[in-house]
Amino acid sequence: MAVTSPTVTPPTVASRASFKWLEGFPTIPVLILLTIAFVALFAELLAPYDPQVGTLSLRYRPPFWQTGGSMAHLLGTDHVGRDELSRLIFGARVSMIVGITAVMVAGTIGTVLGILSGYLGGWVDQVIMRIADAWLALPALTFAIFLAAIVGPSEFNIVIILGAVYWTRYARVIRGEVLSLKQREFVRLAVVAGCPKHVIMWRHILPNVINSAVVLGTLMLGVVIVTEAALSFLGVGVPPPKPAWGLMMSDGKQGLMVGHWWLTVLPGLCIMLMVLSANLLGDWLRVKLDPQLRQL
Repeated sequence: MAVTSPTVTPPTVASRASFKWLEGFPTIPVLILLTIAFVALFAELLAPYDPQVGTLSLRYRPPFWQTGGSMAHLLGTDHVGRDELSRLIFGARVSMIVGITAVMVAGTIGTVLGILSGYLGGWVDQVIMRIADAWLALPALTFAIFLAAIVGPSEFNIVIILGAVYWTRYARVIRGEVLSLKQREFVRLAVVAGCPKHVIMWRHILPNVINSAVVLGTLMLGVVIVTEAALSFLGVGVPPPKPAWGLMMSDGKQGLMVGHWWLTVLPGLCIMLMVLSANLLGDWLRVKLDPQLRQL
């Protein structure tokens, strides 16, 4: 009796294409971002203590692996006896909320103005681009500090300030995309068919610039988080006693030179990991979604 060998089904074209598209996927950066998002979402369940309440008798306790540390406070305590691990966990929520929301605000404003500027042209283009040029001429951090000093420190104000500072990056990139798209055949045919301008911008222009906006958003996330941390460090960002990584670094800078390194190093490490992961993810998306880089 003949023995038939098992047939091996070759992979489909779709599966090969999907594997190729995922080539170089930044697994570790994505896992880091997902972990930070999970910690931010379930901060109340994960934090062992109230991040805003401390005990003066427990001031400057080191992490558990150092002499004087304990398992009750794994990462030590700060200058007023607040648990450092709990503050880092809730600080992740602040950074996530402020960073993602500010990127969405800046992206929405910049994308809308970029589409209007690129498609309508004329005086609309001139007004929007001259405002953008004036915005870009100002140092972003200095401009953000100036606005924060005027409106006052709060999470909502910081989101609005960062959105107002960074919308110009989106506007210039999207405008360049729109100038190219408006010369394409499908846009010309829509004009010939009598489609109103707002319909063309909504149905034909916007879907074709979303990729660029998403990529720029992932790259801007790290910039926004660093700016928010800098504002909090300078005292014009998230107001105390709410835990924010930049504010934690500011509170811990006085103890750095006397050996209380964990108060500044641990928040700084969290900021570095989040920003680096967001940038690596943004670089990968830029390569995968940009037709020129894909050599299409």
